[in-house]
Amino acid sequence: MKKLMALSILLASLLGACENEDLRTSSLELSPNRVITIYGNTRAENSTILMLSIGHDGRYCNGCVMDDGRLIHVNCMGDGNYCATAAAVQLQEVGADLVATTVDTFGLTSEDFFNMPARSLNYVDEDENRVFLNIPAQLVYRDNTTLQFTFTGLSITEEQLYTNE
Repeated sequence: MKKLMALSILLASLLGACENEDLRTSSLELSPNRVITIYGNTRAENSTILMLSIGHDGRYCNGCVMDDGRLIHVNCMGDGNYCATAAAVQLQEVGADLVATTVDTFGLTSEDFFNMPARSLNYVDEDENRVFLNIPAQLVYRDNTTLQFTFTGLSITEEQLYTNE
């Protein structure tokens, strides 16, 4: 519980710090869509934060998520760059697939679903190479037991796969 509380505080401070970061001191072209790794004492203790710019203004949306047979708009989901948000995730290989499972239960939304747009997130790997974590568009639902979201079909490439719009 302490680790989850510390991670939540860290997420809040990172969101605020992102706006104040001096772009001249960064070796990466900063994007609002990026992966931040917080290194622990061991690889198993590393934390991964997905910084996302997503969603669109509801005034111009007739609905993009089907809920109980009707299209609705939900803030900070889907295409666009209207909201800055973050989620702590665990990246893991499941068979030949790379997946990300949230570890902060309500970081993305309090809804039982999340409309994830296609995103390519800046990432620096263990060898200091600039790569992209690519997440395809998907509508995901909370696991009934853990209440977490799991994103599938992820890939890491040297080139950005999605335009992030």
